Amino acid sequence: MPIIHYIEADGSEYEADVSVGSSVMQGAVDNMIDGILAECGGACRCGTCHCYVDEGWYEQVGGPEGVEKEMLEMVVDPQDTSRLSCQIKVTEALDGLVVRLPQSQY
Repeated sequence: MPIIHYIEADGSEYEADVSVGSSVMQGAVDNMIDGILAECGGACRCGTCHCYVDEGWYEQVGGPEGVEKEMLEMVVDPQDTSRLSCQIKVTEALDGLVVRLPQSQY
């Protein structure tokens, strides 16, 4: 099972085993990691699972498209590596992925 690293705005770090095929958002919810609220449950409708993909991983994860790109226009403090974690599907290749969680979601 891939390990995803979540770093909260205050620097607290958490690791979670996340099943292949699940989302980075679901991994945070399942492991009670603060900073990913997931109010819409992963439907790409609320933006409360906003995260910053670590720069070293961004190319592999890829950028937002379609509805996700539109939703990111409404989040607080978007950055070049912003993604909605509900739209990042976990694969074996993402083992070790690092995502940072914005201050605005606490």
